[in-house]
Amino acid sequence: MNMEYNYIKSLHLIFVITWFAGLFYIVRLFVYQIEAFHKPSPDKEILGAQFKIMAKRLWTIITWPSMILAIGFAIWLIVLRPFYLSDAWMQVKLGFVFLLIIYHIKCHIIYKQLQNDIVKHSSNFMRLFNEGATIILFAIVFLVVLRNAVNWIYGVIGILLFSVLLMLGYKFYKRLRERN
Repeated sequence: MNMEYNYIKSLHLIFVITWFAGLFYIVRLFVYQIEAFHKPSPDKEILGAQFKIMAKRLWTIITWPSMILAIGFAIWLIVLRPFYLSDAWMQVKLGFVFLLIIYHIKCHIIYKQLQNDIVKHSSNFMRLFNEGATIILFAIVFLVVLRNAVNWIYGVIGILLFSVLLMLGYKFYKRLRERN
């Protein structure tokens, strides 16, 4: 049973990693698509078509399947060790996973809009939006590693402080870009 659990856990981690990689990169592609949308012809059409192809392949071949497999293996892990569900750290982790799924769905909505040449957000918004997955990743990793109740509470507080630092860093970066 322990060997099966370790194999399933390994598969779960592999697909969590590829899921996050897809989420990080798709939002970067959104930035490029939005910036290409505002370029003059023929750059707008050439770049737009290329970014649509890249986004479609990433989203349909890597990101969606990775999410489904990560969640599928997570359910399998819970079936093998249901007692984890009663742990506070696991309940908080599942809350962050729920936020990640909402983030994924929001990315899907933006993906569909951009595939249809509907631009509702700025590239600056997308750069900031890209940090959402980073914050969730940090929160989940710290919760899993620091299962002790006191430690994960400090971890969550740390995530909030990290989020504030990311936002300040983004504002600083935006000002630097505007100067150049």
